[in-house]
Amino acid sequence: MSEKGWIDSEDMFARDMQNPEFRREYERLALANAVSLEIVKYRAQHHLSQTALASRLGMKQSAIARLEAAVHNPTFETLCRLSGVLGVEFLVDIAPAGRRRRWVNKDAERSGETIEVEGSQVLIAAK
Repeated sequence: MSEKGWIDSEDMFARDMQNPEFRREYERLALANAVSLEIVKYRAQHHLSQTALASRLGMKQSAIARLEAAVHNPTFETLCRLSGVLGVEFLVDIAPAGRRRRWVNKDAERSGETIEVEGSQVLIAAK
């Protein structure tokens, strides 16, 4: 908590994650959030509007706005398009909960986020 009694974003997030409904929705949209973050970062680094980025991707501006809003998980085809055009690498690894990952290195585990979904551990990373 800050000096003025305000809650910082990390404390607020930790508190919200205690709510089962919030946690389920957050985990359901983890991929959408990772993609959104990469798109916003890319646009900022390249000084692009949503319309300019949409043009590069062969998409409509409204599709970029939906991706940035992170309210729906992107399709496999959209991930491939983003990766190919923007040079962003995405990693989604799904393994049984409690089992050691065999295909993912430590760097990916450190830079990504692992969530539990339907008895599986899901690692999502982007860079």
